[in-house]
Amino acid sequence: MVRCCTVLPRNAPAWLDRLDTWLAQFEECFGHVAQRGAFHRYLCGLLSDSRRKSMSAMLARVTDPGTYQAFQHFITDAPWDSARVWRRLLTVAPERRGVLILDDTGFPKQGTHSVGVARQYSGTLGKIANCQIAVTAALWTGVRGWLLGAELYLPATWLTPDQRTRARIPRTVQFQEKWRLALTLIRRIRATGIQIELVTADAGYGDAHAFRTAIDRLGLAYMVGVSSSLTGWLGRPEVLPPPPQPRGGRPRTKAVLGPPRPVSIATWAAAQPRRAWQRVTWRNGAHRPWAAQFVPLRITPAVVWRRKQTLEPVWLLCQRPLGAVGPSREDKYFLSNLPATTSLRALVQAAHQRWAIEQQYQELKDELGLDHFEGRSFVGWHRHVVLTAIAYAWLQHERRRTRARLPTLPVARAVITEILTAHFFVTHPHYLDTMIKLREKTLRI
Repeated sequence: MVRCCTVLPRNAPAWLDRLDTWLAQFEECFGHVAQRGAFHRYLCGLLSDSRRKSMSAMLARVTDPGTYQAFQHFITDAPWDSARVWRRLLTVAPERRGVLILDDTGFPKQGTHSVGVARQYSGTLGKIANCQIAVTAALWTGVRGWLLGAELYLPATWLTPDQRTRARIPRTVQFQEKWRLALTLIRRIRATGIQIELVTADAGYGDAHAFRTAIDRLGLAYMVGVSSSLTGWLGRPEVLPPPPQPRGGRPRTKAVLGPPRPVSIATWAAAQPRRAWQRVTWRNGAHRPWAAQFVPLRITPAVVWRRKQTLEPVWLLCQRPLGAVGPSREDKYFLSNLPATTSLRALVQAAHQRWAIEQQYQELKDELGLDHFEGRSFVGWHRHVVLTAIAYAWLQHERRRTRARLPTLPVARAVITEILTAHFFVTHPHYLDTMIKLREKTLRI
C-alpha cells in the first residue's frame, strides 16, 4: 500500500476512535453484521487516498480485492434503506440552524446506461452535456456547510417500463420537476427539527411561482434568483370593482386592476437613473470583499393575479456590476419575501449566501467522490450519495470540535491510510513475515 507523505497528528488514534463513534450512530440502519462491516469499509474508502471513489478503486485500498462481489452487493442489492440513513444523518447533525441552500449539480457521464443520464443543461458545466443531475439541499451556518439531502432528477425518458427495469427504478417514483424535488427535501429536513432561517436558490427554482408559494406557505423566508422576463407591478396594484354590465348582458363579477400595466423587471431596471443604484459591499466567508450596485423595490408579481392569489408585495433586488451605466449581461435579479423593513445591506447579504455550495461541491466531488459512482441503478446511486454525505459530515463535525477547518482532507487521509496499512498486515500475516525477513538481509540494488 502507498503511504501518505502527510505528517500524522499526535492525536491520530483519538481521531480514529471518534470516527468509529460517529459511524456507530448509523449501524442501526443496517440489519446484518456483514452490512455494518461493509458500511465501515465504504466510509474508509471514501476517506482514503484512492484517487477514484468507484467501488473497485476503493476496495483495493481497504481490504482484499477478492471480496468485490460482497462489496458491490452492499451497494446494489443488500436490503437497507438509504432514506432511513438520511433520516438518521438529519437527526444526529450537530448544527441545526442556518440557511438552506437548494441547488442542482451535474455529474458528467460518457455513456447512456447510468441511471438518469441524458443530454441536459448542467450549471456545473455551464452548457448542455451528457450528464446526471442531482438536486441537493445543504445547511449553511455561516462557518460550515452540511449536505442534508439529495435526489436524482429523472427525465421522463427514464420512466418507461424498460428503463425502470434496467435501472431498478421503483414504481412509486414518478416524474418530478427539480423544484418539486427541492420541496420534498425541505419537508424532510424540517421534519427532523432543523431550523431553516432562509431558503435560497437560483433562478431555476425561483422562476417557479408554485415553488415560491409553497415556501411561503411553509412559513419560511426565501431569497431566490429570478429571470429578467418576470413581470410585475410596482408596489401593490389597485383593485377596482367590476365594471358596469353591458346593456342586456350578464352582470360582471370579476374585479379588475387599475393602471398601469405590469412591466418586466429588466425594463424597469433599465429605466432607473444612475443615482438610484447604490454601491454595497459584502463578504463570502473569509474571502476578499465583493462589491456591486443595487436597487431594491417592492413589487407584486403579475402571476399572483393570474393565479387568483392575494396581492402581497415582495422584494425585488436588482444587481448590476460597478461602473455599468446601463443593462449588462451580468445583471442579476432576486425575489424575496423578507419583511418590508429589511435593509438593503441585509437583502444583499441574503442574496449572496449561495456561494458556500460551490465550496462544498468541490470537497464532495473532488475529494470524497460524490460524482465517482459507476453503478447504473437508482438504488445504488442514492446509497453512494448518502454515504458520501456521512463522510463529509464527519469531517465537518471534527472541524467544529476543533473550532478550525482541520482536519484537512490530506491529514484525514493520512490517518485513514495508517490504520488501513495496519489492517492490511494484520489480515495478511505472510506479508509481515516477509517484511521482517527482508529487514534481516542486506540488499544491494
